[in-house]
Amino acid sequence: STGYKNVFKDGSRFKVEHRVDGRQVRVGSFDTAVEAAVAYARAAGEYQPPTVVAEAEGLRLHLSSSNSTGYKNVGEHPGRFEAKRVVDGRMVYIGSFDTAVE
Repeated sequence: STGYKNVFKDGSRFKVEHRVDGRQVRVGSFDTAVEAAVAYARAAGEYQPPTVVAEAEGLRLHLSSSNSTGYKNVGEHPGRFEAKRVVDGRMVYIGSFDTAVE
């Protein structure tokens, strides 16, 4: 699961589909889940430009276009997402999660 509505992993890319008048319509294929989620929101008329970086549970999530998850220091690990961070020059494992947003 990507953690985003109507966004699906398709190989190394993320695809977006949504229903229009009962038909499944392909919106496109994107490098990151975040790009795909924004494309879906625009296609569905739900897009609101962010005023700051994404937020979840009161925390600021740092977006990144340089990896496939769309979030800085979050990587995909077979079927799950891992968060890591460099602390005092060492990579520290934060945890494994079901979605990139978690």
